[in-house]
Amino acid sequence: MNNPGPDYLKPGQGSPDQFEYQWHKHQDAGWSISGGAPGSNDGRRIETSVGNALFRIEGEYVPQVEVYLGPGEKVYFEHHILLWKSPHTNIGTKSLKGMFKRMMAGMQIFITEASGPGSIAFSRDDAGEIVPIHIRPGEELHVREHQFLCATNNIAYDFFRVKGVANILWGGTGFFIDRFTAPQQPGLLLLHGYGNVMELTLAPGQTIDVEPGGFLYKDASVQMTTTSQRLSTGLMAGFNLFMNRFTGPGRLGIQTMYVHLPTAD
Repeated sequence: MNNPGPDYLKPGQGSPDQFEYQWHKHQDAGWSISGGAPGSNDGRRIETSVGNALFRIEGEYVPQVEVYLGPGEKVYFEHHILLWKSPHTNIGTKSLKGMFKRMMAGMQIFITEASGPGSIAFSRDDAGEIVPIHIRPGEELHVREHQFLCATNNIAYDFFRVKGVANILWGGTGFFIDRFTAPQQPGLLLLHGYGNVMELTLAPGQTIDVEPGGFLYKDASVQMTTTSQRLSTGLMAGFNLFMNRFTGPGRLGIQTMYVHLPTAD
């Protein structure tokens, strides 16, 4: 009797070794898991401590990050992602490095800062994942605009202008990319990724083309350019397919729900 299944399901096909890229879920060391079963929506959460601050991420579809700040501990964040706080948690403003450059670029020159003791929680109003990334002294991470949630006070927050007309107009990241570093002490950065977030570690010289809305973060060592391909639909009609090309070495994070930002704010 012949196998009724499709003839493309042959032994050996679909093996992970046959895939060109080895993607994995983003992993960040130092977190403990408690609550429900992995992948369920029954109270599973992950926790970690940074100094005298405790971070807890929970929720499956539109997750929140809750932060308990000990006395003197601080985190900064974009004000519109504040979800709730305890009444005694103090809220203020924090000036950003390069205020004049930011003002000339039409970017915000202040962000919001919370200081302990007390609890506070953040969430972006959309489905996705909260991605925690520990940044060690000397490391530099580049992040897509408007996807930063919060960071500990020892993480420096800067930006740089995207180079190249093609990158700006069709690269899908906007005019600027956020830059996070740890000048002296390690710290914790939390991002929001739309959909699911996958990570790839590119070898030196290894490349990948990513739909412009898929880029979330990369190591500073990963280079980004924009490529285009003309696709003809006949009768002298067609369209251009634009992709972001990333070249290793380093980590690259993508989000599975495409988000296309305006080219200017």
